Amino acid sequence: MATTVRRTVLTLPAAPVGPPNPLPALRPLDEMHAIDERTRAELPREMARQIGYEPLRTLLPVRVLDGYGRDRAAADLDAIVIENDHLRATVLPGLGGRIHSLHHKPTDRELLYRNPVFQPADFALNGAWYSGGIEWNIGATGHTTLSCAPLHAAVVPAPDGGEMVRLWEWERLRDLPFQVDLWLPADSAFLHVGVRIRNPHEKPAPVYWWSNIAVEEHATTRVLAPADEAWHFGYERSLRRVPVPEYRGADRTYPLRSEYPADYFYEVPPEARKWIASLDAAGQGLVQTSTDTLRGRKLFLWGSGRGGRRWQQWLTEPDTPGYAEIQAGLARTQLEHVRLDGGEEFSWLESYGPLAADPGTVHGEDWGAARAEVEARLADALPREAVDAAYEAWLPCADAEPGTRLARGSGWGALEVQRGGHKLPGTPFDESTLGEEQAPWRELLTSGVLPEPRRVAPPGPSLVAPHWRDMLETAPADPLTEYHLGVAQWHAGDLAQAVRSWERGLALAPSRWPLLRCLAVADQEGGNGQRAADRYLEAFDDLCQERRDDGEAWTAALAALAREAIDALLAADRPADARSVWSRLRPAVRQRGRFRLAEARLLLAEGRPREARAVFDEGFEVADLREGAEILNEVWAATTDDPLPDAYEYRMRPQG
Repeated sequence: MATTVRRTVLTLPAAPVGPPNPLPALRPLDEMHAIDERTRAELPREMARQIGYEPLRTLLPVRVLDGYGRDRAAADLDAIVIENDHLRATVLPGLGGRIHSLHHKPTDRELLYRNPVFQPADFALNGAWYSGGIEWNIGATGHTTLSCAPLHAAVVPAPDGGEMVRLWEWERLRDLPFQVDLWLPADSAFLHVGVRIRNPHEKPAPVYWWSNIAVEEHATTRVLAPADEAWHFGYERSLRRVPVPEYRGADRTYPLRSEYPADYFYEVPPEARKWIASLDAAGQGLVQTSTDTLRGRKLFLWGSGRGGRRWQQWLTEPDTPGYAEIQAGLARTQLEHVRLDGGEEFSWLESYGPLAADPGTVHGEDWGAARAEVEARLADALPREAVDAAYEAWLPCADAEPGTRLARGSGWGALEVQRGGHKLPGTPFDESTLGEEQAPWRELLTSGVLPEPRRVAPPGPSLVAPHWRDMLETAPADPLTEYHLGVAQWHAGDLAQAVRSWERGLALAPSRWPLLRCLAVADQEGGNGQRAADRYLEAFDDLCQERRDDGEAWTAALAALAREAIDALLAADRPADARSVWSRLRPAVRQRGRFRLAEARLLLAEGRPREARAVFDEGFEVADLREGAEILNEVWAATTDDPLPDAYEYRMRPQG
C-alpha cells in the first residue's frame, strides 16, 4: 500500500491535565540531574563546559501544570496515523506530538511501550508528564514543558513524492522554534524523523534535545549500544564513568538487574554509527539510529526495587508490563546544553524500526560479539549510508510550506514572529493562532501599554525575555505592569529590582495577593522565613476576600497559594497559622492527596503523631508527587517506627 496519513480518535482512560498553576514559577528548578562543582571539575573539558552552559534559573515564562488528579475516565484524544505495509505509527499532536504506538504489521508486534492509560505525573520540568511511546524533549535538562501541550501539525510533501506529517512549535524556555517531520516511505520498515531547531535571534542560545523511547521491559530484555563505557548517573546525584556491560557485579544492560533507578549515558566513539536497540529473549525488538549530529545514547531503568516498581504502577496500571527508556540526544549526557549560534540551526534524521538478531549472540557473555551482531543486522535492514541519504533527501523538504492542517498549537510563536519579524519557512506561526493569553502582550507590543483585565481574575502568564522586559520598563507603571515587570526582572537575576517593582505595585494594587506572594518568595530566597510567613498569610487572606466564584481559575489559585503558605508557615514554626490556612480550604480541596499530606504534617507540628499516622492509615495519593521526592517516607518516619507501606514507597535511591 502507499503511505497514508489520516486523522483518528484514540479513546483511553485519562485523568484531565487540569488548569495551569497561576502562580509564576519564581523558584529555582528542582531538577534531579545536577552535580556539584567538585564532580564537574573532574569531567572531560567539553562535557564540563556544556554542563555549566546557561542552566535555567527558573521555568519562566512557562507555567506549572499541577492541577491533575488520579481519577480517570474514558477520553477521546485526537490522533494522526501514518501507515504503510510495514508500520503503523499513531501520533498524539495534542500531547507533545508523542508517538503513542509504532506497530510492526507483518509480525503484529508493538515496538514501543504503549501506555494503556493517560495519567499525568510530576516528571516534566513544569509538572504534568506521562509515560510511554516516543517523546521529543527540547528546552532544558528534563522532560519538556510541552509534554502535555498541543503542537501544530500538518501534511507536507515527503521526499519520495508522498506525504509526511510535520509537527512544530515555539519552545519558550529558550525562545526557539523547532519542527519534527515524520516520514514513512512506501516500501520502508523504518519511520524516518527529520528534526530541525532554529535560532532566529542574533545571540547564541543553549539547546537541549533528547528523543525518549519507551520500550517494554522483561527479565530478558537487553539494551545494546556501540559503547564499552558509560556515564552512570544515580539519584544520589553522582556522575561517574563505568564499564559496560558489567558494573558492580551485575550486567546493567539488562534493566531489571539493577535495584534502583539510574541513567547510563553511553560513551559512543565519534566515528561509530549512532544507534541503540532493545531486544527480547528471541533477539527481537526496536532499534533507533540516526545521522551523527545526534551523538548521545542513553538507557534509563527503573530497577527491580520497591520504589521503581511502585513508580511504574503509578504511571500506568498495576498489571501492565514495565518499561525502560532508550534515548538519543545532542550531547553525551542530559546534564549538558549545546551552543547554537544566532541565525544557525541544528538538523538531523532519526530512524525507528524492527530488528531481529541471533538471540544466542545477543544474550551471550561476549559483549563485543553481541554489539557486532546487532550492528550487522542493522546494516542489513538499514545501512548507515541509507540513513545519510534519507537525511540529504529530507533537507530540501524541511522548508516546504504545510498543506492540510491536522492540529493547532499555541499562539506564543505567532506573538514572537510578530515581535521579531522572523522568517521561518516551513513552520508558519499564523496570526490566527493568537488567543486570549497573548492578547495583552500583543497590545503592549502595538501600543506600549499593558491593558488592565476586563474582569477580576488571577493574573495571566508573564513574559520574561529581554525584549518584553524592556517594553514593560517603558510602559505606564500601573500595579499589573509592575507585577509582570518584577517577574521578568526576577527571571533575569535582578532580584533587588524585582522586589522594588513588586513593592511599588503593592502600594496601589486593588488585588494585593499576587504581589504579596512574589514578595514572600523573595523573602524565602533571602533567608527571611518569618517575614515570608507573614506575607503568605496576608496574601491568603486577601485572596479569600477577592475570590469571585468556585471556578477553575480561582480554585487553582487558592490551592496553589495555600500549599505554599502552609509550607512557609510550618517552616517558620507557626502551626496555628498554617492550620488557619488549611481550615479555610473547601472540603473537596482538603481531600486532595497533597492536602492530606499537609494535614499529617500539621498534626505532627501540633504534637499529635497518632492522628498523623491515622491519616496514612486511611490512605491518600499525592497526585503530583515529584520525581525523586522523599517527603512521604520523611513524614511517615516522624509518625512511627513501622516500615513504610508499599503504597507510599517511591524512593529512587538507597537509604542514607
